[in-house]
Amino acid sequence: MRGGGPADEAGGPLEGQRPGQPGGNAGQPSGAGGDTGQPGGNTGRRGGGGGGGGKEPMGPPPTAAARGEGPRFGPRLTTASLIGWTALSAVVPGAAHLRAGNRRTGIALLATFGVVLVALVVLVLRLKDNAGVALRGSTMTAVMAGAAVCALAWFALVLLSFVALRPQRLTQTGQVVSGIVAGVLCVAVMAPFAFTANTIRTASQLLDDVTAPVEGSTPVPVRAEDPWNGRTRVNFLLIGGDAAGNRLGVRTDSMTVASVNIATGNTVLFSLPRNLQYVRFPPSSPLRKVFPNGFNAEGQGLLNSVWYYADNNPQVMGGKNKGAQALKDAIGYTLGLNIDYYAIVDMYGFAALIDAVGGLKIRVEQDVRWGGKFGTAGTIKAGYRTLNGEEVLWYGRSRVDSDDFSRMARQRCVIGALAQQVTPATVLANFNKIAAAARHMFRTDIPRDLLEHLVPLGMKVRSAKITSLQFVPPLIYTGNPDWVKIRQLTKEAIRQSMSDRGAVAATASPMSSAGSVASVAPSGSHSPSASPSPSPSRTPVVAGASPRRTPTTNDKAAKSLSELCGF
Repeated sequence: MRGGGPADEAGGPLEGQRPGQPGGNAGQPSGAGGDTGQPGGNTGRRGGGGGGGGKEPMGPPPTAAARGEGPRFGPRLTTASLIGWTALSAVVPGAAHLRAGNRRTGIALLATFGVVLVALVVLVLRLKDNAGVALRGSTMTAVMAGAAVCALAWFALVLLSFVALRPQRLTQTGQVVSGIVAGVLCVAVMAPFAFTANTIRTASQLLDDVTAPVEGSTPVPVRAEDPWNGRTRVNFLLIGGDAAGNRLGVRTDSMTVASVNIATGNTVLFSLPRNLQYVRFPPSSPLRKVFPNGFNAEGQGLLNSVWYYADNNPQVMGGKNKGAQALKDAIGYTLGLNIDYYAIVDMYGFAALIDAVGGLKIRVEQDVRWGGKFGTAGTIKAGYRTLNGEEVLWYGRSRVDSDDFSRMARQRCVIGALAQQVTPATVLANFNKIAAAARHMFRTDIPRDLLEHLVPLGMKVRSAKITSLQFVPPLIYTGNPDWVKIRQLTKEAIRQSMSDRGAVAATASPMSSAGSVASVAPSGSHSPSASPSPSPSRTPVVAGASPRRTPTTNDKAAKSLSELCGF
């Protein structure tokens, strides 16, 4: 019996023949069966097929990649390209998986990222006109939780993208280098989310600190459907306090009332001098009984001593920490307005705040010397310049070659510069510095729940008309004020602000709105009377009082800050 031919020895068909071709076995007649017991049969032959059956043998089964059921790895990646695809996946989720051939996972990741991105854009656009929602406690908590989830998700994304690219196919050195870089990327992608969460946490703590109600006060609840309680105007008392180490208590050296039209944002700033004497109190104030003819404590009875007196005489005020309410009562009764809220800034902390926002651009009318009695510490040169925190502080405080009324004019320019130049972007970029400065220098009775409604109002004010009226000589005399005249000028300034072209509220006429200013219920525990009781047009001069007069000029009309300060 003849053994197998060359095809048997080679384990396959002869050159030029197909497996299973008739006559494929050497020495075997064409058409003979390939029984297992016959020499030259099918058993033990690679790829051989019985010629008699006419069937071609089955080849190797197709791979999973060929069937499209699994990843089809492309050409082997270099170390640099693997690192590049891993980094790209942090920006475009799914990119690394697509490069590795895992199309289903890659497309799913990319689609999910796209949906989330579109949702965020839509959310930002919807909140554009109500940015104050970001100050809600629930919103801040949700953002912090979301940032934590995103940090973990991006960590896992980079890690899985690195693994999908099969770094084990690299050389040993490449594996080490790519592994180190991937680890750094995993940590780096978490940093923005960690920064966001920390910033939100700091902001939430800051808002809780500065809006915390003082001991003995009762916060007024804020209704979401009507946060302003039906008012057409809201009045804020802005105070610059001097609590320096060489002084006892708080002396309010700068006092300005910002009366804001809620509908338009048009604002009138009323500045009262620190040495205004013998201010009156409304009948509801405990100080009315002590000083029925006007405040005359602390010698001359200056306005900047009211807070100090109230804080140091709790038995008169009926409790501790009543200085702010006493000052709100006195100033509100003087102007014929209800002071809704106050905010006090410590002057020395104010310098740190200005430095935190990068300084203020102010037009300095003439050289301002500061320090001591002769201005030996420094000089702020005239001109349009950017001032740092210390320079802004002394620009608003210096009395060298000047007086109280001149520095009041400079202080209102500082307030106006802050309102116009400090944008939300500036606050966000310098938030940690601002928060550190504000925590030690700022206090207010504005409720935390009202802040979300205050933000859109503040945005209106930035683009609205701001006018200013100073109650200084010769308009009024600080030692013998004409209270009726002060109220008339206040009402007229508000009327002019509301009747300004394009600034009239749709729900009320200018005259009716201005006339009802004093009838709005205040938010504090002691309220100025809705209809102030008649008072003499002149205050009797108390013996021993010696008010100072200055040649500072002032006409009766409220002036635009843009004109006065050169913004």
